[in-house]
Amino acid sequence: MSGSAAIDVEKLVREFRKGPRAVDGIDLSVSPGEIYGFLGPNGAGKSTTVLMLTTLLPPTSGRATVGGYDIVRQGAQVRATIGAALQEAALDAMLTGREHLLLQATLQGLPSTKRRQRAGALLERVGLTEAADRRVGGYSGGMKRRLDLALALVHSPRILFLDEPTTGLDPQSRSALWEEVARLARDEGMTVFLTTQYLEEADALADRIGIIDHGRIVAEGTPPQLKAEIGSPSVEVTPTDPELGDRLAELLSGFGEMRRNGRGSVTVQLPGGEAELAEIVRILDRAEVRVQTLQLHQPSLDDVFLAKTGRKLEGSGDSPIVEAPEGRGRRRRRRGG
Repeated sequence: MSGSAAIDVEKLVREFRKGPRAVDGIDLSVSPGEIYGFLGPNGAGKSTTVLMLTTLLPPTSGRATVGGYDIVRQGAQVRATIGAALQEAALDAMLTGREHLLLQATLQGLPSTKRRQRAGALLERVGLTEAADRRVGGYSGGMKRRLDLALALVHSPRILFLDEPTTGLDPQSRSALWEEVARLARDEGMTVFLTTQYLEEADALADRIGIIDHGRIVAEGTPPQLKAEIGSPSVEVTPTDPELGDRLAELLSGFGEMRRNGRGSVTVQLPGGEAELAEIVRILDRAEVRVQTLQLHQPSLDDVFLAKTGRKLEGSGDSPIVEAPEGRGRRRRRRGG
């Protein structure tokens, strides 16, 4: 493992009494400024890993450093380096959003002259300025999650842990949180360790993804790398005249594995990737085959998860379209896309 890694984990294990290993000897390394998506179903070991890396749960064995500090021997230094927004936000319903941030700034040792300024800046950043002086008991779920993120940022941490931060949020609140997480990495160089069970969240935000299942990391890489491992893209061509199906299949037979879909439609694999799409268009044009639809299908993270674990991730079906944050090379996509 690299000594310059923001998070460096080697053979980390957490075993509970009379139970299986929740985390079973994982290795991972996260670079400074990287968004690392930790993807897996409930019970896979995601939250247990985060609790160990944030010093809230001691490991059974193995080692890990966060910000260069050992999570067992240098817990205080680790906690000073990180911010954490965990699944259950520790908020007081009787306090206002601003009071929460002022209290957190005091606990983090910010000078009294800077506390109010810092609180105001963070409230504006997460879109809670208008609700700043309302009691948190009246906040929506999305507002509470945004406040929890602001609390994690009070002391300007170098590394941010987000444990399923958008669970239960509506698409608008989820998109707003995505934008802020992407901005933190892009503009401030913050390292983000993000656990999630939402495929589109990992696909939209993460520079690299680790898939954990039954306490073990079963796959790791960038989203394009993981998708490329399980197959090439395919293109589905539907002719205007269904009677041209045989002719269409003949024209496309030289590209890759092919299947007929009815209505004259043909789907063909593209081992050479999207670059072969232009050649298909030229072939159809020369043959004067008029096309009703031509649709490119890319392997999805849902396909990756199924290939690596043998099952689909919970809730990995259709979902409303959510706008992915700009500036991180992503596009609008559906879950699993």
